[in-house]
Amino acid sequence: MKLIDNIKIARLGLQRNRSRSILTILGIVIGIAAIIVMASMGSGAENLILGEISGLGSETIVVRPGREPKGPTDIAETLFSDSLKDRDAELLSRPSNVPDVIDIMPAVFVPGSASYEGETFKPTIFGGSAEFMSQAFGIKINKGALFNDLDTRQRASVAVIGSKVKKELFGDADAVGESIRIKDRKFRVVGVFADKGQTAFFNVDEVVIIPHTTAQTYILGINYFHEIIIKVSGPDVVARSVQDIENTLRDAHSITDPEKDDFFVVTQQGVVDQVKTIIGALTIFLASVVAIALVVGGVGVMNIMLVSVTERTREIGLRKTVGATTKDVMNQFLWEAILLTSVGGVIGIVLGGVFAFLMGLAVQFFTGLDWKFVFPIGSAILGFAASALVGLVFGLYPAHQASKKSPIEALRYE
Repeated sequence: MKLIDNIKIARLGLQRNRSRSILTILGIVIGIAAIIVMASMGSGAENLILGEISGLGSETIVVRPGREPKGPTDIAETLFSDSLKDRDAELLSRPSNVPDVIDIMPAVFVPGSASYEGETFKPTIFGGSAEFMSQAFGIKINKGALFNDLDTRQRASVAVIGSKVKKELFGDADAVGESIRIKDRKFRVVGVFADKGQTAFFNVDEVVIIPHTTAQTYILGINYFHEIIIKVSGPDVVARSVQDIENTLRDAHSITDPEKDDFFVVTQQGVVDQVKTIIGALTIFLASVVAIALVVGGVGVMNIMLVSVTERTREIGLRKTVGATTKDVMNQFLWEAILLTSVGGVIGIVLGGVFAFLMGLAVQFFTGLDWKFVFPIGSAILGFAASALVGLVFGLYPAHQASKKSPIEALRYE
């Protein structure tokens, strides 16, 4: 019997029991839909994270204190490490130590809120260079000006704020020249950033930047940095610059064994690789969980097919009586199983794509993130192939049972 004839007969067999067919493939539909949603959201998250990382620029290098975290227990050591100080920033800024350095910014992070005449807002506050931030992240000033190196050296109490900070604290009034309060200290607003939104790992509209020297001396009471951001001449010199940075800091800290480094260097490519590794591992884990659902769905298909074989015993006997071979009967039921799970796979792909799209819209609406829907074509192909394979594997036994029935005994079956 031709392949097309087997498929037609299988389709007719399934159409006669539509309700049972739909219930049979429910597990397959759920499993494949889960694969599509998981892959789509994973790709969307990866694109979002990598897009934020790219905001740093491929020529940007970040030096952080402490040993590079290898697990959750190492994070605290990094947060409270005081291994990066003024002398380190000064050494790294020298072209004799790091020939490709263009600009450098020590940074400290300030917890807390900002207030103005009874209005309070909790922005992202950090001490750094407003000029460096403006150039590195392409942030334009909307009103006023950026504070400069002189303000930093003099530990001036000045601040540049984001547009949302301005709106929350000042409303429609002019913020430039007014003073906001941070940790019981007043800071004169010298500039307001233009609307920018999310970039890298912070929202520009919700940021307050003050000189790092002021933050260290009057707010945090520390003499070290939480990180040092270095901009080099181009992406092609990043690897060489990383080596120069490591050599400079090891000499400054009298470190001879790299395993005992009290700092670590982060580049955009390194973060990209880490993100891809983490998301890849998570995707594999979730895929293995979904695979269990497909196996459960396959068992359900096999059970229903066995019931179908029993119910259609007389049909099997009649087909064999009029000339159908054992192979024809086996192919009929095998194709029914494959067709059943393949249809389930297609439905699952469609539903998964719709759910992933709606979830992406929800993420955009509720978080304001620039989430882009990604339809995982590779996962869709894999899901369809997996559903067909489930039908083949779990349909073999019922098909074999059907093909073994004796035509005489089958015709006598009530």
